[in-house]
Amino acid sequence: MDIKVFLTVFIAVFIAEIGDKTQLATLLFAADKDVSKWTVFMGASAALVVAAGIGVLAGGVVSQYVSERYLHYIAGIGFIGIGIFTLVKA
Repeated sequence: MDIKVFLTVFIAVFIAEIGDKTQLATLLFAADKDVSKWTVFMGASAALVVAAGIGVLAGGVVSQYVSERYLHYIAGIGFIGIGIFTLVKA
């Protein structure tokens, strides 16, 4: 395992997930006094693992047809677009 890649992915995903809708939804589920916090944790963790798995599989397929350089451009444009949309809607 390449620890540099692992840490880069971990930090990027961790920062992206803090305070997003997924975390807020998990917080709301965990706030219910009648619900096991362990069950909420396991359910949220399983969902994030499956979502990440889909992302990895999709990335593997897309990378066979689109060069890495263009994928970086597309991702960059996408993030800039989301940022602009967020600023306009604020």
